[in-house]
Amino acid sequence: MSFPADRKYTNSHEWAQVEGGRVRVGVTSYAQESLGDVIHIDLPSVGTKAKAGGPVAEIESVKAVSDIYAPVAGVIVEVNDALADAPETVNSDPHGAAWLFVIEAADLGELDGLIDADTYAAHVAAGGH
Repeated sequence: MSFPADRKYTNSHEWAQVEGGRVRVGVTSYAQESLGDVIHIDLPSVGTKAKAGGPVAEIESVKAVSDIYAPVAGVIVEVNDALADAPETVNSDPHGAAWLFVIEAADLGELDGLIDADTYAAHVAAGGH
């Protein structure tokens, strides 16, 4: 399992990719593998205020329903509406087409509290909890 080096990661298995003052967010390949077949995603509305580490979305699989947490504080400015009709994209392309939402970050410095791809890979190898 590999994790793109151009992103930061959370211990709760979200990835964050900086795009200017915005942060694109998705779940990692480890998360989707742990969840199993994704059948529904409840995305936040554009304009929702997100708190760093706070729940902003839910992902439902055949196994469980899990919260998705915001890696940084800010306002949701974009959501991936394509996932409403094709939530299984999370299983096939978690680090690409299956991004979940974009946050206009209040403070990009919060990303310093996240981990890099190598550290995340070690976290996953150690059990991922």
